[in-house]
Amino acid sequence: MEDRHDQEEIYSQRIKAGKRTYFFDVKATRGQDYYLTITESKRRLRDDDTFSYEKHKIFLYKEDFLKFVDALQDAVDYVREELLTPEEVAELDRPRPAYDEREGGYTRTDDNY
Repeated sequence: MEDRHDQEEIYSQRIKAGKRTYFFDVKATRGQDYYLTITESKRRLRDDDTFSYEKHKIFLYKEDFLKFVDALQDAVDYVREELLTPEEVAELDRPRPAYDEREGGYTRTDDNY
């Protein structure tokens, strides 16, 4: 693994989910080898009433992208088809506004309504 200063961030997306925030960052090494980092950040309350963040990170290399996406889709399909009630599936399928950081908020588009 190369030194942190050798990494160039190319793309970043943030997803807020309650006390958790997920970051999807595409990076490149100096040799233009691309990889994805997926970070889960959880806000925790300390004993002194200040907050800290607990982070967990996955490094996903380009040669594994398709295998990862396939396995993730298989797991999601299993949960939807085998474990959830029809009502829970309907809630998951409910259209939601998309968050557009450029616009500074949620937007309504044809893709999500």
